[in-house]
Amino acid sequence: MAEPTVRLRGATLRFGDRTLWGGLDLDVAPGEFLAILGPNGSGKTTLLKVLLGLQNLTSGRVEVCGRKPHRGSTTVGYIPQQKAFDPDVAMRGRDLVRLGLDGHRWGLGRPDPNARAIVDKVIADVGAADFADAPLGTLSGGEQQRLRIAQALLGDPKVLLCDEPLLSLDLHRQHSTSALIDARRRTANTSVLFVTHEINPILPMVDRVLYLVGSKWAIGTPEEVMTSERLSELYGTDIDVLRVRGRIIVVGTPDAAHGEPDGGHHHHPVGDDHGHDSHDHAHAEPSAGAWL
Repeated sequence: MAEPTVRLRGATLRFGDRTLWGGLDLDVAPGEFLAILGPNGSGKTTLLKVLLGLQNLTSGRVEVCGRKPHRGSTTVGYIPQQKAFDPDVAMRGRDLVRLGLDGHRWGLGRPDPNARAIVDKVIADVGAADFADAPLGTLSGGEQQRLRIAQALLGDPKVLLCDEPLLSLDLHRQHSTSALIDARRRTANTSVLFVTHEINPILPMVDRVLYLVGSKWAIGTPEEVMTSERLSELYGTDIDVLRVRGRIIVVGTPDAAHGEPDGGHHHHPVGDDHGHDSHDHAHAEPSAGAWL
């Protein structure tokens, strides 16, 4: 078997007296599509920061492509959360992509005669050639996200880290964005670690799920992890997981986080986008059905 591109052994991360996750063991194979799920505050984005070399573990070991993670690594591509650019931003789309070549370096550096061709190729690969010279502020969310994907692919990465790349995108753009990422892993054998609260748009692509809840975690195929029994064990309360027409629906977490005074129960299709940003709701745990 090929060496894993990502390896975690006994990985534990604490902030003060709070443990995000502890004793995490994980191997990600080349070409594997791993969905990272869980409620807000469970450490999904922080795990990506560990793999980017931006956050140290409290204990345990982490390797990316056989090395300790470090800033500016060309073996790792990163697609950040979708946030629209201000309409007045004049930077062109291709300028954003070009930052993937040298944006992590200080100063101007030496001109790279091959840079234009490299940038043009990844822009064409993601279908962004028609709008790459337009100001970023004039582009739609889906067009901006294509350019972010192009930027992440510039270094021909072996690992692609995706932090909720479908946020704020309509259903059509969710599918096209997911398809681009899936095509990359299939053609280049790139490992994809995909943080999301909307598993349904990517469910046909997912090989395994890493589910984080509190300091607990579970790893397995969607059929192994996305069950009533497994999620009930993770959440410590009764959870029902239903499968309806190829979609996963989760029922059972209290709705107090949504401000409903009756403390009742509610359900949402797992793939529904309620417009939340993953850093919101620090005051309460969101409904599991809205975030899985």
